[in-house]
Amino acid sequence: MTSFSKLGIKNYKRLINCQVEMRPLAVMIGANGVGKTSFLEAIELLRGAAKGELNAKITSKGGFDSLLTFDRSDSLELSTRMPVSGHQPIDYRIELDRRGPSYYIKGESLSQTRYTDKPPFLYINSVGDNVRYYEKIDAESAGKLVRPTWEHDPFEASLSQVPKMFREPEDFRNKLASISSFGLMNVGSNSPVRQPQQLRPVGVLSETGDDLISSLYFLRETNRDRFDVLQDTLSTAFPDFERLDFPPVAAGMLTLTWKDKKFRHPVYLHQLSEGTLRFLWLSTLLLSETLPTVTLIDEPEVSLHPELLGILADLLRGASKRTQIVVATHSDRLIRFLKPSEVLVFDRQEDGSSKVTWGDFPDLDIEKWMKDFTLDEVWSMGQMGGRS
Repeated sequence: MTSFSKLGIKNYKRLINCQVEMRPLAVMIGANGVGKTSFLEAIELLRGAAKGELNAKITSKGGFDSLLTFDRSDSLELSTRMPVSGHQPIDYRIELDRRGPSYYIKGESLSQTRYTDKPPFLYINSVGDNVRYYEKIDAESAGKLVRPTWEHDPFEASLSQVPKMFREPEDFRNKLASISSFGLMNVGSNSPVRQPQQLRPVGVLSETGDDLISSLYFLRETNRDRFDVLQDTLSTAFPDFERLDFPPVAAGMLTLTWKDKKFRHPVYLHQLSEGTLRFLWLSTLLLSETLPTVTLIDEPEVSLHPELLGILADLLRGASKRTQIVVATHSDRLIRFLKPSEVLVFDRQEDGSSKVTWGDFPDLDIEKWMKDFTLDEVWSMGQMGGRS
């Protein structure tokens, strides 16, 4: 599923001018420090623009200066495009510029081309302090671009502040705001995910994974077929796995047990290895019936045995039919199970910036190499870039 068909990033750390045609599944490869994490962070910044959390996101990354391309720029720009069924796509752009120790929103627009012989229709069109958005006056009148009548927060995008818009731009705002990011879940011995949890309805796992037990329990109770698919996946990954159970430990509190065919007593969640717990978490996430419009995953291979990565690749590919997935990885073995069209290659150029290219880019001629080698071997030999 492709929720957003284009992503533009300018002057964000090493991503000086990155323009990518997005696909349902993008697994990013490349050396350390070449921009894979920055790519994920830029998407998170767009989410912040839609949710009214732009300032908090920038602050959490060390402030505006820490996001810029070192000593080369005073501003950064992000843009994206959402396809609209039966109509022209929605385009969004936001540019931030330095102002003293902080930043200001230099420009922002939300637009849609409706007629080929006319300029794009503007839902939002802001230049500096001149903030304007489209307001429909009444059913008979066309409406016009007006200035806010409320107290506009200059550190937050207008996208998160304007009143409810027409269906298509509102759908864009909601989709952008629903992006979810999953990093290295805490699976330490005393982590919340290993503890008994208060039972509550869970449609999609939280970004921390602390509601894993509730998510699995409600999956079993509301969609037994999908829960059985999850258990079949675990059986494929771990041949001695038998089933998951949810014994209560107190009023409204559940824990989770893992039944192993080789042992008489079940294994409790706090006894599972880090790799087993991470795979259970990833499988639960990727097999969820309801997923966010875009799912960001950073280094899913951590703690996983190499033999599990083929199953993980299948899970990613299957989930990409229900959510757009962007993954950062350093795993050669995971790349083995992917197609060139699913791999986004990051290369450092002579000027220090990063170049981003799809693995099936014609100039790479990957298909010629794959007649004799697997994709991870082609990568290891340096034939598709993405090496240090």
